Amino acid sequence: MSHVLDNPALASLTGPHAHFAERRGRVLRYPVDVSPWLALPEELDAGDWADLAALAGPGGEVPLLGFRGEIPDDWEVTFQIEGVQFVDDGLAAEPEPEAVRLGPADVPEMLDLVARTQPGPFLPRTIEMGTYLGIRREGALIAMAGERLHPPGWTEISAVCTDPAFRGEGLATRLILAVAHGIRERGETPFLHTGAGNTNAIRLYESLGFRLRRTTVFGGARAPEHLTDERELAVP
Repeated sequence: MSHVLDNPALASLTGPHAHFAERRGRVLRYPVDVSPWLALPEELDAGDWADLAALAGPGGEVPLLGFRGEIPDDWEVTFQIEGVQFVDDGLAAEPEPEAVRLGPADVPEMLDLVARTQPGPFLPRTIEMGTYLGIRREGALIAMAGERLHPPGWTEISAVCTDPAFRGEGLATRLILAVAHGIRERGETPFLHTGAGNTNAIRLYESLGFRLRRTTVFGGARAPEHLTDERELAVP
């Protein structure tokens, strides 16, 4: 039997994040201004690819979190990065006195910080996925971290970033532990993803008490310019 973290987007969108789910057939996704991630069934058939193409639109690009299967010939692979998934294995989670909870009014600053630090996808409504904490200096947002995917019993820590001018002060560590504390307070377990080649982040996560659970892959593919729904061609 598979674990919920083997397909965390599907477990999220059929679980605690079901209120976000946009569905076509067996394919689910978050609204495009919330998160780019979508949820696929364990094994895709032609109808699933047709549904995915319909959601993407002609020539649209979709992310494929954890997908290692065969992609149809009329789709184009746009990127593929090896990734890793870590889970809490003894974090010294604790509140952070300097951290403030971020809200909708903070989103422009959050988007600016993300644009300058590139921690991964963060969109205008990503903040709705969970709690986001930030640290300010002289009123300016200089570091943040928050919650993204939410499979039952688990919450992903994401968007960990620090203004380059303030790196080396341990702000990312403090925010990770503070976000993890909030997750633990709900009786859930923190987890996170990063690129397999991001050695600095991996060393940090392991030093904090995260344990490697599995390898994964972050990929993307572009839908055909001309879409055909296989099921419309089927003979009744």
